[in-house]
Order: sequence, then C-alpha cells, then structure tokens
Amino acid sequence: MSDGIILKEERYALVGAALEVHRTIGNGFTEYVYQDALEVEFQKRNIPYVREKHMNVFYKNIKLRHDFYVDFLCYGRIIIECKATSSICGEHEAQIINYCNIGKSPVGILINFGTLSLQYKQFVFSKYLNMHNDDKKF
Repeated sequence: MSDGIILKEERYALVGAALEVHRTIGNGFTEYVYQDALEVEFQKRNIPYVREKHMNVFYKNIKLRHDFYVDFLCYGRIIIECKATSSICGEHEAQIINYCNIGKSPVGILINFGTLSLQYKQFVFSKYLNMHNDDKKF
C-alpha cells in the first residue's frame, strides 16, 4: 500500500461530494439513503461512476459461485464503500482492501456517514495504477 498522490484530484472530488452529502443531510440515515444522495451529488458534479458494480471472486483461477457488489466504482478505478455506523472498524477496512485487491483498483475510499463529522479513510495501491479496466476480472 502506498500513500502517494495517486489520483489526487479524483480522490479530492469524491471526498468533497461525500462531505457535501453529510453537510446537507447529516447522520442518522441508512447506507442506502447516503448512497442515493451520493449518486445525486456525483451526477451534479459530473463524476463518472457505476453504482453497485458487480465483481467476481476467483479462487486459484476458478470463479466462485458467490459474487459481490461494491457501492460505487468511480472514474473506472476508484472503489467507494459507504457505511452508516458509529465508527469505522477493522472489518470495514478489511472489506475495502479486499475489494481493491479483487478489483485491482489503485484506490479505495471507505466513507462513514454515521457519525457527527464525516469519517473517511483512503487506501492506495500503487501496484494497480497501470492496470486497465479491461484487465480486471469484474
């Protein structure tokens, strides 16, 4: 994991959109409400995204039966995972790290709308920076 300036402007735009959602509606809603509001904010800001992006999971090059969906894939390379809990915990961090590794995404942003002040944590994986979307298995 690296903490360099990978996709700096895109990360700034995404966190800014999340801050606007939290500033506008505050905490206390479910994840789906925040996802809906964040989607509206992405549209207003012309941020390219796919909501509930399907991802396959492979084990030893065999596609497993159960897949999962990330909340948002933005700019074709940044995974956003939304939470509405009392705090970010290790389980949430492990989830987004796994999503980034499965999707070979260079950046993951974990956003928690459930607190008085917005919480977010960014994860940067420089090893995936030069990978193209069509190289990914999702």
